[in-house]
Amino acid sequence: MGLKTFLMKQAIKSQMKGVPKEQQEMMMSAIEKDPQFFENIAKEIEQKVKEGKSKTAASMEVMRKHQDELRRLMM
Repeated sequence: MGLKTFLMKQAIKSQMKGVPKEQQEMMMSAIEKDPQFFENIAKEIEQKVKEGKSKTAASMEVMRKHQDELRRLMM
């Protein structure tokens, strides 16, 4: 695992406080499968926030857009 992936996983872990451990592990596994995909999602969310959307609305919009790929990675 590269430094970039490690740092991304640490940032996500800090955001997932209160999320059941099983779900956290599923997310970490998906990130390991395709870290570039999740980096691109983060950039898309960041762009939407810069455009004036709330972080939650931006996240939901981007996640819906990529839901098929997310499902594939979560399996």
